[in-house]
Amino acid sequence: MPPQDSDTQRLAPDAMPSASDVVEMLDLLWEHARDTVTTTSVSTSQLRLMYLVDRNDGIRMRALGELLRAAPPSVSRLCDRLQAAGFIERLPSPDSGREVTLRLTTAGRRHLQQIRAEREGKLTSAIEAMTLDDRLALVTGLAGLHSVLAPVGGKGLGRSSAA
Repeated sequence: MPPQDSDTQRLAPDAMPSASDVVEMLDLLWEHARDTVTTTSVSTSQLRLMYLVDRNDGIRMRALGELLRAAPPSVSRLCDRLQAAGFIERLPSPDSGREVTLRLTTAGRRHLQQIRAEREGKLTSAIEAMTLDDRLALVTGLAGLHSVLAPVGGKGLGRSSAA
């Protein structure tokens, strides 16, 4: 029998400590994967920018700043560093000569693929150690969480089909 609304409301606060713990563990796992793969120092902010550019190929600097919730000079500095590392390229907008669009270079895509492969390998090992029932519950829970987070984040949160 599925939980009633009152059961769900009662469980929500109980789920927070567990969810927070998992998020913190994933942060550490993601950080370790980033450090394991990279020979070029890429900060968390730069990596976040790369993910957004990967998911929104040809994004304008202004739109990227809105997704990052960062001021234009900060976004520009992040892009300067990533361009110097060979991970992104700036191109004139096809619609406006004043605007700049961003794309990942081949090296930038390769870098993200390596980080994702490292992260997914570690996560796969952990999931394989779970019972089948726990894995099914995880899939159901993550699908539910995604359905409420995706509308909030728009294009910035979803993963591209090319990833």
